[in-house]
Amino acid sequence: MIRLTVNPIAESATLMRRIGVVVGSVGVTALYSSLVLLRSLTGRLTREKVDRYCRDWSALLLRLVRVNLRVRGEIPDFEDGRRYIILCSHASHYDIPLSFVALPGSIRMLAKKEMFGIPLLGPAMRAAEFPSVDRSNHDRALADLERAKTMMESGIVLWAAPEGTRSPDGELGRFKKGCFHLALDTQAIIVPVGIRGNERVLPARTWHINLGQQVDFCVGEPLDSRQYSREQLPELMAEVRRRIERERGRA
Repeated sequence: MIRLTVNPIAESATLMRRIGVVVGSVGVTALYSSLVLLRSLTGRLTREKVDRYCRDWSALLLRLVRVNLRVRGEIPDFEDGRRYIILCSHASHYDIPLSFVALPGSIRMLAKKEMFGIPLLGPAMRAAEFPSVDRSNHDRALADLERAKTMMESGIVLWAAPEGTRSPDGELGRFKKGCFHLALDTQAIIVPVGIRGNERVLPARTWHINLGQQVDFCVGEPLDSRQYSREQLPELMAEVRRRIERERGRA
């Protein structure tokens, strides 16, 4: 079990502190996006450097809200030559930074295509090998899928939220099929992750920030998608949901 204790004192952030967290988060994101783009433009951007930037960026974001992070469960060996996709519960904007800090390897979020249109951040994500799969366009979806497969074969571990959007109450929302299709298409090992306590840091659709929260990042038993056919997609989704719910309920 891993602990990252930033500050154990829990409190609701004042208005000025909330403003400081927002400004600090934007500034840190802009800084690391600029570093990625600068290295990319000069031909000095490596995957290892991106991994370090992602973890440093994430650690600073978590320090701004003083998260007390506890990692539970057995983390797979992401360098064993197999394809991996992490399917994580999603109740907070901090789920992705939490994942970067808690997990080893070259983690990359499966991003919505709209994110690549965000100034500075979008181009940095593209340069840093963050993939997107656009299923609204068949030809584009096939090309995106082949790129995702190639990235996974080269050691990239994909991160995705089966709920698609943040849960408004911290409970697991309805799962969407996209990331499960991707897991089947790439014959990936699915790593279920349940995060507990993250919904209190920044509740969905609010700016009410709570500092010093205890967050448990629970890694569940991996699931080999090769054991399921395309016709068994509902069974695969149900099993992944069961494992994530089990991890979120871990004492």
